[in-house]
Amino acid sequence: MTRIVHISDLHFGRERPELLRPLIEALNALAPDLVAISGDITQRARPGQYRAARTFIDALAAPVVSVPGNHDTPLHHPIERIFDPWGRYQRYICDDLEPAWVGRDIALHGVNTVNPLFWQRGHVPRRAVARLCGSIAASPGRLQIVMGHHPLEHLPTTSKRLASGAERALVALRDCGADVVLSGHLHMWRAGPFRAFESLLLVQAGTGLSTRLRNEPNDFNLLTGTRDRLVVERFTADADAAGFHSLGRSVFRKPRGRWIEIHEPPVTSAKSG
Repeated sequence: MTRIVHISDLHFGRERPELLRPLIEALNALAPDLVAISGDITQRARPGQYRAARTFIDALAAPVVSVPGNHDTPLHHPIERIFDPWGRYQRYICDDLEPAWVGRDIALHGVNTVNPLFWQRGHVPRRAVARLCGSIAASPGRLQIVMGHHPLEHLPTTSKRLASGAERALVALRDCGADVVLSGHLHMWRAGPFRAFESLLLVQAGTGLSTRLRNEPNDFNLLTGTRDRLVVERFTADADAAGFHSLGRSVFRKPRGRWIEIHEPPVTSAKSG
C-alpha cells in the first residue's frame, strides 16, 4: 500500500527550532513513498526563510511535492506581491505551483488556492478545477487525492472566511472522481467525510513546526491507502519536543461510493523521532 506523509504550515521564520531535527527524523523513519506539504512553508516569504525550508526539504529521504500557502507570497513587498507573487517560492521550492504525483495505488493532484491580492482568504478558480479533473481522468484506478492549502469546507466554529469557489469546486471534484482533499491553513486537525458530500473525505493537518498553535499540538499525518480504503494516522510532538508519537489512527472505507469510518483493532506503531 502507498504511504504518504501529509504535513502543513511549517512557517519557517516562526518555527520551533527544537522540533526541526525530531521532525526530520520522524519523517525519515516512517520511510513514506511521498511527503506532501500543503502550504505556508514560510512565515513571510523572506529569502532566509525559504533557504531554511529548502534545507529542511533536502534533508528528507522521500520525494516531496508541495503547494504554496498565503504566507508564501511576499507580504511586505507589494509590487512583487502583485507582479511576481510566486517568484521566491519557485526559486527556492518548486517551479510547479500545482504538481501531480502518481503512485501504484494513489494519485495526488496539487492545486494553488492562494489569491495574492488577499492576505488570508483563498480562491479556487474554475480553470484550476478543470485541470484537476483532467489530471484525475489521466490516472484511473487509483485513490484520487487533491491537495490545496485552503480547506474546501469550514466547521461552524471557524472564524476565517471560506475560500471563494470552494462549494463549486467540491461539486466538480465529486463529479469527476476525486476521493480525498488534503488541506492546512487553520492549524487544526480534522479527518472525516465532508458534510456536504460523503463521497469526499477531508483530511486536514495542523502545523508541523510553527509556534502559532491553536490549542493543538504540532502534528503531521501518515496516509496509508488503496483505492477504497484509507488509514489516517496522526503523529504529534511530545511535550518535551524529543520526538513525535502516533496519537491515533482513523480508518475509512468507501463502500457504494460513500466514505464511512470503521473501527479496527488498534495496532502498535513504532515511535518516530
